[in-house]
Amino acid sequence: MIGLVKVYTVSGWFKDRGNVWRKFRIEVTAVNENDAKEKVYTRIGGSHKVPRNLIRVESIKEVNPSEVKDRYIKQLLSVDRLVTW
Repeated sequence: MIGLVKVYTVSGWFKDRGNVWRKFRIEVTAVNENDAKEKVYTRIGGSHKVPRNLIRVESIKEVNPSEVKDRYIKQLLSVDRLVTW
């Protein structure tokens, strides 16, 4: 059975190239908390070139769709169907 996609807020710290710990808070769409954590690892690792062992996730919380702040995710939530070809 396919699960419903939910919105999660993931927050924590990562160590950048300058050896400084930076705080982050990212909203992602995911099926479950583990999927959300993997998406954050991928996003931070890809954009900041940070290995997973230098990313510390402090919390993962499911967000009510009315509380979403990310503009892109808000637009996705407003779509009633998605057609691809």
